[in-house]
Amino acid sequence: MSNPESVAREFLESFNRRDWDSMRNVLAPGYSYTGGDGEKLEGPDAGIAVAQMFAGAMSDAKLEIKKVHVAGDTAIVEFQGGGTHDGEFMGIAATGKKVSMPVVTILETKDGKIQAEREFMDMSHFFQQIGVMPEMATA
Repeated sequence: MSNPESVAREFLESFNRRDWDSMRNVLAPGYSYTGGDGEKLEGPDAGIAVAQMFAGAMSDAKLEIKKVHVAGDTAIVEFQGGGTHDGEFMGIAATGKKVSMPVVTILETKDGKIQAEREFMDMSHFFQQIGVMPEMATA
């Protein structure tokens, strides 16, 4: 499982299985996670915590891989994340609303482990879907 695509697929599928041990197994000891806000979190526990935050907010959350692009040791993964907002998320109580949003994550790998992850998603889209942020005006 040392090629970047296989590592990326195992990483995302481990989320779908809620198999945190398997997820941890593909994260290097020096792993870092950087979200769309630019904040960099260090260590495998940080990556697991981000995944568990989303799983806790949407107990039925699933990630559907749309495309994996590979360039050298880097996998760029396009996926659709979705589920029912049935748990607290960033201080927002469960709404019971369905959520679906596109996500791109860039995974830098070495020796079959993810060294760094940079993930991009439109959180305003998420907040609009759960009804805590107004829809954007259209022309």
